[in-house]
Amino acid sequence: MNVDLIQHTPDPEKVVAAAARLCYSSDAIPDLFEQLNDDKVANFVRRLREMGHLSPFEHVSFQFSIDGVSRALSHQLVRHRIASYSQRSQRYVKENGFEFVIPPSVIQNPEALGRFEAVMSRLQEDYQELLNYVPAEDARYVLPNACTTSLMATFNARSLLNFFEHRTCIRAQWEIRFLAGRMLDLVREVAPNLFSEAGPTCITQGVCRQGTYSCGRLKTLERKK
Repeated sequence: MNVDLIQHTPDPEKVVAAAARLCYSSDAIPDLFEQLNDDKVANFVRRLREMGHLSPFEHVSFQFSIDGVSRALSHQLVRHRIASYSQRSQRYVKENGFEFVIPPSVIQNPEALGRFEAVMSRLQEDYQELLNYVPAEDARYVLPNACTTSLMATFNARSLLNFFEHRTCIRAQWEIRFLAGRMLDLVREVAPNLFSEAGPTCITQGVCRQGTYSCGRLKTLERKK
């Protein structure tokens, strides 16, 4: 899996702070930017987060390139609908000798790994053979969820916070949890105040909304406190 932050709104934290100040100020927008120093920006962002007033976070966006992830992951990713996606098409791009993601549980079991790789090899051959008879858009129906794909994804900061809340949770599926963790590391490098409290609710809010499916981490954190 390769994940990169391609670009983002310049000076994202100042943009958020200026947007918040605009709601309560008669000053012109350029003047609002000039009045904000680093301490004021950090303070504004912290107060917005504490009050749950997150609409100013929607004014900044972050664009990622995501490569070498499975179709199983991409099907989960697009469930986060307040984002924009572009994905490599299996209709127009042929998957000759496609690469695939192997789950850790399969890698750790020699018998499972042998069966898994055998299935992937057979599907590669079947797909290649089908291309001799039908268009790629129809041959792709035999491609597995393990087949790798590439995406570009653009989120605003508020949507990212929601994404991190759900996908850094221990109960999230392992591949998208790894992706979320990598994305969180990347945005914290350029906007540490915006994402200082990003993560699962057991850590950020001291609550767990998984009910009977809870992993139990919240109780562990409470005992440590």
